[in-house]
Amino acid sequence: MDESVTERTVRVGGREIHVVETGSGPAVLLLHGGGPGASGMANYTRNVAAFARRFRVIVPDLPGYGRSEKWIDQSDPFGYLARSMAGLLDELGIESAHLVGNSYGGAAALRLAIEAPARVGRMVLMGPGGVGTTRALPTAGLNALLDYYRGEGPSRDKIRRFIRDYLVFDGDSVPEELVEQRYQASVDPAVIANPPLRRPSGPLALRTLWRTDFTRDPRLRKVSHPTLVIWGADDKVNRPDGGPMLTRVMPDCDLYLAANTGHWVQWERSELFNTLAIAFLEG
Repeated sequence: MDESVTERTVRVGGREIHVVETGSGPAVLLLHGGGPGASGMANYTRNVAAFARRFRVIVPDLPGYGRSEKWIDQSDPFGYLARSMAGLLDELGIESAHLVGNSYGGAAALRLAIEAPARVGRMVLMGPGGVGTTRALPTAGLNALLDYYRGEGPSRDKIRRFIRDYLVFDGDSVPEELVEQRYQASVDPAVIANPPLRRPSGPLALRTLWRTDFTRDPRLRKVSHPTLVIWGADDKVNRPDGGPMLTRVMPDCDLYLAANTGHWVQWERSELFNTLAIAFLEG
């Protein structure tokens, strides 16, 4: 690892969160998605260096992923992630930070802005989760994600299909090395024992569904942070029509719809994403 990049484990609320840091300037927290085998640096491998030229970049493995502790509160996952990230900012001595969130990480960013608005500067959200996801049948991509640990369990073929068929627009652009990296991370025994992203079940399932759908949360209308939503027009995990919904509800929200792009816009269209996101965060 480059000498300008540091990594450490930070204890937040009695649980360990692995964090990578680089760069200097205003703090930017990069929050990754929730697919099998996901982690902070794997999610933002094509973005960190560009952001670090302008910002203090903080890339955590969200609870349940990477080298962070493998547990989240399944009754309120987005709330738990938001509180964990607020605690991480406390431990790092950061009063407020810009937030960049992809999918699951975008949902965590929105929840943090709702519950602790003073901790958040500007936001860039890419295909954020929790935007109308309980009002229609799940997409094929979301089904593939939620079913990864079900049935016959995890496999290389399942994660290859998820990444190449649903995560990106051009599946041929994904190297086998990336597939293998995600597969190896996905079969960590601690993750298999306690998958962080799963279908709600049990007597509190309905309450959990409501808690994970921002379109049912009236507090979203009060999220006045300048926000840029970048959504792949061919996203097969979270429906792109969530973007216009956010612009209608949030007071200061811009939308960029990226053509020929899937759910992983920061990876597929990294130059476009880096240019748009950095300019927006700089105001």
